[in-house]
Amino acid sequence: MSTITTLLAFVVTLGVLIVIHEFGHYWVARRCGVRVLRFSVGFGRPLWTGIYGADRTEWVIAAIPLGGYVRMLDERDPDTDPRLLADLSRSFNRQPVAKRIAIVLAGPVANLLLAVGVYWILNVSGTMEARPVIGAPAEQTLAAASGLREGDEVIAVDGREVRSFSELRWKLLERAVDRAAVEVTVRRGGGERTLQLDLAQLGEGEIDQTVFGRIGIALGEGQPVVRRLSEDSVATRAGLRPGDRFISVDGQLVERSRDVSRIVRAAAEREIALVIERDGARSTLRLRPEAVQTGGETIGRIGVDFRDLVEVRYGPVESVGLAVERTWDTAIFSLRMLGKMVTGEASWKNLSGPVTIADYAGQTARLGVVAYLSFLALVSISLGVLNLLPIPMLDGGHLLYYFVEILKGSPPAEWVVEWGQRAGIGVLLMLTVLALYNDLTRLLA
Repeated sequence: MSTITTLLAFVVTLGVLIVIHEFGHYWVARRCGVRVLRFSVGFGRPLWTGIYGADRTEWVIAAIPLGGYVRMLDERDPDTDPRLLADLSRSFNRQPVAKRIAIVLAGPVANLLLAVGVYWILNVSGTMEARPVIGAPAEQTLAAASGLREGDEVIAVDGREVRSFSELRWKLLERAVDRAAVEVTVRRGGGERTLQLDLAQLGEGEIDQTVFGRIGIALGEGQPVVRRLSEDSVATRAGLRPGDRFISVDGQLVERSRDVSRIVRAAAEREIALVIERDGARSTLRLRPEAVQTGGETIGRIGVDFRDLVEVRYGPVESVGLAVERTWDTAIFSLRMLGKMVTGEASWKNLSGPVTIADYAGQTARLGVVAYLSFLALVSISLGVLNLLPIPMLDGGHLLYYFVEILKGSPPAEWVVEWGQRAGIGVLLMLTVLALYNDLTRLLA
């Protein structure tokens, strides 16, 4: 079932992002007077075709859902129906360069606007987030050296308010890329204090998936007290309730929620006994954790949430600015990470491909609507940024040609475009192979 969920979530994610991206091109092209011949979601053999509108645009859903395209009337296209050449005034290649730039730019912008819309919805509707309470930093980590302790609640980073643990991670990751010292303000024992976390000690190329392990910041593991239960979960059917405290699991005493998680994860489809305390009285329950596939591993899950959550919600007007700011910050961060990968300051292991995207799509879909929408917004930003890179074959490559045309007063020579296309294909192939290699390495690790 988890495999089906992963595949469906992956297809839906790609479908939404491709349709939004290509609709951006389509919508602006129509507004600029260009005739659109085909709007295709996917490549390869058409699975469904429909012809609509005054321009008789062909709408297609194709067999390979790994992209899409909008085909516009263009007299340079050798496959153009000769009967359409009478409508050359609406040909893409005959439009002023400003219109061509607008049409090409519209795809990536549509992806960024989708992210803004998603973040606005999440801000207004409110999300339940883990409080920024940290666990005990491991020895020899930057957090331990700074004086951070287990149970500290981070309330600000460099003077900017922190309301959730995910927000804390994001702010630290932004600063880690710069390898700079940050001021972390924590609430401890009823008082507040500010500590220096020296991220400048991170070495060259150390910005990868394990960076938070070296920093030493992890979500604090609280007491094993049930705070929430998933609907129709193993725990709910066994009779567990919010407020129940775990005393032992499978005969092992537990003091922290992580102890419960560790034992349950290793007991997939095997009956275990729970000793719980409720209203001062102890009782024993028996249940069988369901088996769940995650990251290529089978683990047990019972549907209990021990996290101390806080609702993060903003007003409709305030949410607009926050959504734009988050989208902008994420886009700029993505560009900076790409730059640092090129210079060797960040690891190429950060590059992910379709396997990782599918895995995360499935995981977030199983976690709920909020997690999935957050993931969708993040991938939409990544797609928009990627397409703006000045690489031939991508939208950014076309924009590069148009800016050259503005500077020299005429389009680049055909041989320049041809060799640029070949170089672009080579770069994209190398990036694809590297991303797939990273995917398989993570999957088999």
